[in-house]
Amino acid sequence: MVDTTPLTQAVDHFADRLRAAPQSRLQRGAAAEALGLARELARWAQSVEAPGVEPRVMPDAGMFAAADQVTVAGRDLAMVLRSAGEVEAAVGKVREAQGRAGV
Repeated sequence: MVDTTPLTQAVDHFADRLRAAPQSRLQRGAAAEALGLARELARWAQSVEAPGVEPRVMPDAGMFAAADQVTVAGRDLAMVLRSAGEVEAAVGKVREAQGRAGV
């Protein structure tokens, strides 16, 4: 079993920063960036769990739910990753999204 602690820590850190961000920051794109990341992580997890099946799209639950959506998608992905390289790639995606979100 692969250690996914770096991914869950990165996801939790990003989600915490989103929860602490002012509404104006969320409106200026941080929430949209978070939703984009959550959708990407969810697609990735679904493609591992059910290869060849069309992945479902995570709905937009609003800017105040974005942190929770990142957390859920990140933890779902952590459950199915099979290698340290995949974990590293996922952590990189989380950090890039956090940088673009500005939180």
